[in-house]
Amino acid sequence: MSAPQYQQQPQSQPDTDSAGPRIYSAPALEKAIDIIELLATEPSGLTVSEIANRLVRSISELFRVIVVLDRRGWLHKDAASDRYRATYKLLETAHRATPAQELTHVAAPLMQALSATAMQSCHLVVVNGVEGLIILRQESPGPTGFAVRLGTSIALATNCSGHVLLAFMTEERRATVLESTGTPSDDAASAELDARLAATRERGHERIQSARIAGVSDMSCPIFGYDGQVVAALTVPFLEVIDETPHISADEALLALKSTAVQISQALGWYDPATAPLNPSLSVAAPPKRRRTAS
Repeated sequence: MSAPQYQQQPQSQPDTDSAGPRIYSAPALEKAIDIIELLATEPSGLTVSEIANRLVRSISELFRVIVVLDRRGWLHKDAASDRYRATYKLLETAHRATPAQELTHVAAPLMQALSATAMQSCHLVVVNGVEGLIILRQESPGPTGFAVRLGTSIALATNCSGHVLLAFMTEERRATVLESTGTPSDDAASAELDARLAATRERGHERIQSARIAGVSDMSCPIFGYDGQVVAALTVPFLEVIDETPHISADEALLALKSTAVQISQALGWYDPATAPLNPSLSVAAPPKRRRTAS
C-alpha cells in the first residue's frame, strides 16, 4: 500500500464574508496532526527529513512540532536510527476518552482465560467510523499461534468480526456504515451480504474461513453493553492442529468463545431478556408468618 500523499495547505484567515461556517486555521496543530497521521502508516518510523519530504514542508517548520510531540510522549525517537514513530499513547488516550477503557478492563482477564482454554489467540474489535479497529488482543499460550496486530483496521463488510458488528447494530446505523464505505456495489452483492448478516444474527455468531490466511478459520461473537447495543466483536482466528499437541476442536473453541462473550457482556451490565425471569424475586428473606393468638 502506497504511503498517503500530503500537499502543503496555504495558511488561511477566517472566512467572515461567506454565509457558511467560519474556517479557522491553526497551523501548528495541523502540522502535528499531519505528522501523527503520517507516522501511523509507518511502523518503522521516519527521520525528520523524511517526514518533511512526505509532508512537502521544510525541516525548520516541522522540527519544533516534532520535538514537542516527542516530549509529550506522542512520538518516540530511536537513538540509533534517529527515526520517529507514533507511540501507544494514541491508543491509550482513545481508550480513556471512549467506553473502550471499561471494555478492555473487563475483557482482558476473560480473554486470557479463553486463550488458555482454546490454546488459540483472540482479539477484540470495535467500530471506528466505517471500519473495525482491533483494540485488544491475547496471544495463544501454546508453542505456535496466529495473532493480529493491535491497532489494525479491518473492512466490516468482508471480515468475520465486521459481519458480527454489522449484523447486531441497528438497521439505521448499518445502512449508514455500508453507504459510507460504498459496499456492496450492486444489488446481488447487497442481497448476499444481507442474507449473510441475517444468518449471523440467527446463529448468534459468525464462522468463516479467513480471507487472508490459509488454514485459519475465524469465529466471532458479539459483546453487548448495558443498553443491549453491540459494542464489540470477540474473535478467535482458529488454527487447526495436526500433530499430537493437546488441543480442543473448533466446535469446542466456539462454545468457549460464546461463553466468554456472554461473560464480558454481563460484566458490562447486559442481560439476556430470553433468560431473565418475568417476575424477578427480591434477594431478601421473606418475613416470618405471624401466629394467631387466642382471644
